[in-house]
Amino acid sequence: MRRIGGVVPLIRRSEDPMGDLSNKAQELAGKVKEKAGDLTGNERLTGEGRADRGGAKVKQAAADVRDAMTGVADRVKGALKRDD
Repeated sequence: MRRIGGVVPLIRRSEDPMGDLSNKAQELAGKVKEKAGDLTGNERLTGEGRADRGGAKVKQAAADVRDAMTGVADRVKGALKRDD
């Protein structure tokens, strides 16, 4: 893991950049659908766009939590190894 100023950050970014990219693509597609629905008056398309955006945000939040917990676990393992 990359050190910042000699310190390992507590939260690290996802080790799956394609997952982050996929979430951003889903969020962008949702925005496009939502705007298209707004412009055409199609409420179903607007709702689908909002759902897509929400789903992308939930997946990204879950990935961020997973990364944070992995970072915490790594720090605990490192602390335990130093105590040996």
